[in-house]
Amino acid sequence: MDEDKIQQNRREQDEQSTMQRASILGLTYIDARQFEQTIPLVKDVLDIPTMHQNRLVPLVVNQENQTWQFAATTQTPQSFIRDLVKQYSDTGKTAKFFLISNSGYRQLMDRYDPVVKVVHDDITIAKEGDSDTIAEVSKTLNSVGSDEVFDYLIDQADRLGASDIHIENQRTHMRVRMRIDGVLHLVADLDNDRYRIILGALASRANISTAAKDSQSGHIQKEITKGGATHLLNIRVETMPTMYGQDAVLRLFNFDESMLNLDRLGIASTERAELEEVIKHPRGMVLMVGPTGSGKSTTLYSIINALNSTERKIITLEDPIEYGITGITQIPIDTTSGQSFADGLRSVLRLDPDVVMIGEIRDADTARTSIQASITGHLVLSSFHANSTSAAFSRMIDLIGVNPIFSSAIRMVIAQRLVRRLDDTTKQEYEPDEATKQWVKNALKDLPAHITKPDLDNFKLYRSVPSEASPFGFKGRIIIMEQMVVTEAIQAFLRGDEASIHSEIIEQTARKGGMVTLMEQGVLAVLRGETTLDEINQVI
Repeated sequence: MDEDKIQQNRREQDEQSTMQRASILGLTYIDARQFEQTIPLVKDVLDIPTMHQNRLVPLVVNQENQTWQFAATTQTPQSFIRDLVKQYSDTGKTAKFFLISNSGYRQLMDRYDPVVKVVHDDITIAKEGDSDTIAEVSKTLNSVGSDEVFDYLIDQADRLGASDIHIENQRTHMRVRMRIDGVLHLVADLDNDRYRIILGALASRANISTAAKDSQSGHIQKEITKGGATHLLNIRVETMPTMYGQDAVLRLFNFDESMLNLDRLGIASTERAELEEVIKHPRGMVLMVGPTGSGKSTTLYSIINALNSTERKIITLEDPIEYGITGITQIPIDTTSGQSFADGLRSVLRLDPDVVMIGEIRDADTARTSIQASITGHLVLSSFHANSTSAAFSRMIDLIGVNPIFSSAIRMVIAQRLVRRLDDTTKQEYEPDEATKQWVKNALKDLPAHITKPDLDNFKLYRSVPSEASPFGFKGRIIIMEQMVVTEAIQAFLRGDEASIHSEIIEQTARKGGMVTLMEQGVLAVLRGETTLDEINQVI
């Protein structure tokens, strides 16, 4: 999806949320997009600091009928509105208030109080071996004022679609790298004085210490405004003392509720039907497995969003909360301070939820409590660290032992990876050699019958071609998903009915039932021209 469409979706989300809040606050909602750039500004009614402090702007003054109209937001103090109403009524005037979105308020305030600042060049990601670009970006970052360098770095990372920023203190300089589409890229080498400025800003906002001798975790929220729309960036901060100072990694969670949608995940129709069949049931357990950064949280949130309705009570337990979703009760669990998912889960079950999402099953206590919840009338969703769907069962049994209740609780396991997507505008078709053709044939030789097998005697592959817009020939990432539905045959292994429980045997049983493996899904994506064999082999 292009940037303009994303911004329009974010603005629409803001307007819909504001419209829903209007009746609760007893105000009339208006969509500021109709007039925010054209309505004449009303001078000398409120001063700029008052408008900033109370999140409110004057809209229209009608001297004939002595009526003053104001635009308030959901953050405008009700006490301030009451005071204005009284102040105007005492002098025979009328003050009317309308509710506008926060995005609309910012657009109007940008006209009332325009920001004057130096515009710096955007950061460019260097191609391999391009030291000139790195030098140019380093020069720009070294020139940004100390008060704004941290914000500038975050804004640029968001613009580039980075998932992480790595700030690493070296002996002679500070290195900044960004992870984009799953791959780390060197962005800049900065002067050491930048390190103190950036770490100082990071410490004050994330509530961590620059002098700590241990690793620390923190959290920052930052509003990013682009093209009239605003989105909230959640940033998870991790620091670790090293030889030359503290290194920091900032994980960026670009919150856009409209993107948390099963339709956007590109799940094949067969797997989508299986998933919907499982999650529509009122009880059972669904596990998401995969390494860190494989998109497990996004998929879980998309499932939660699909289930989100006024008829269901949905509660999540998260460490930390990565996305805030309207209509869902989200509870932070601080495991670094001694809290546990198991204790939190036992507490929230008293709140009579229909669906519970647990950030991660990490220990036997959480596993057993989750299983118990899933057989007593709750749908339980969670992530779990394992390489594949079949390996998840081996890991779980290592954790809790052979447990007949687990066999009836678990309904589905999904393993997931993210691979870089080829840029369709630059990718280049080529004829694979015989060795590659044979490898592809071998990888797909056991493809289940319900999958339409491509012509393995005549197929083309694609290679990445760098361009100005895509320095590495890739644009975004796609999900590769292995989905195992727990059948009676698999339950028999989990109950201990069979002599042994091996992940290989469970996988073979699932494949007989039609499961497509991660590798097969990856190779099929390659044949569709979505990614490369190198990318599949590297990730899967």
